[in-house]
Amino acid sequence: MPLASPSSVDVPPEQALLAVDMQGYSQIPEAKMAPVRSDLDDVLTNVLAHVGLQDPRDRPGAFKDTGDGAIFVMPAKDIARLVDPLLEHLHIALVRYDRERLANAPAIRLRAAVHVGPLALPDHRGDAINEVCRLLDSQVVRAGLTVAREHQGGFLAAVVSEAAFRRTVRAGRTPDLDEEHFLRATARVHGKTFEEPCWLFVPQMTPQALAPLISPGSLGGGGGTVAPPSPAGSNSPAGAVFQFTGEMTDTTVINTVGTMHIDRRRI
Repeated sequence: MPLASPSSVDVPPEQALLAVDMQGYSQIPEAKMAPVRSDLDDVLTNVLAHVGLQDPRDRPGAFKDTGDGAIFVMPAKDIARLVDPLLEHLHIALVRYDRERLANAPAIRLRAAVHVGPLALPDHRGDAINEVCRLLDSQVVRAGLTVAREHQGGFLAAVVSEAAFRRTVRAGRTPDLDEEHFLRATARVHGKTFEEPCWLFVPQMTPQALAPLISPGSLGGGGGTVAPPSPAGSNSPAGAVFQFTGEMTDTTVINTVGTMHIDRRRI
């Protein structure tokens, strides 16, 4: 049996990957799609320059326009800067854009995914591209963006693959972000067999604040939706209990009552 050629068995060089996707782009009126997409390109260009990263659009095959977003392929050495400081600066840029945009211009809210893996040159083909797309489409980052929007008026939710997280945050290469800024989760996509550990980052929200707002399925089981408010019951925080055994007239017991449950059982 002839031996395989070296090129078919050699592991391609690793590349850093950043993928972004705009929430609700397909619902924007067609006449506004091109302008808002151009605005997104400007935001990304400015952020990359601000954090000292070369724009992949300057290198053949290192940029893919996905219509409502983009995939950037960068040298593996840049992976840490895709996490910190890029994610925070991207959030700041989106907040600034929203403050300055015209009233009739759509807001730009992004999901982002950061990954690292081998890609064959010159077309950058390989599993890593598929994986970063799955991460970007996962229920957990979708839920994260919904939480950011509903609870903070935020514009960004990002998911970092386990491989990228290990080489950046856990390795101490992200000066302003550490493990306490990320929520450990599992990335899954409806209708796909993809299932990978990941780390969710929502600017200005701690993991402790995020976790109760995202369904347990997106953190370790199946699913990935925003958790509904917890009904009153055994899992709710204990409130004050008052027992009245006689008539009360014009007496202030408590200033404000959120939810009141009356137990009419006779003792």
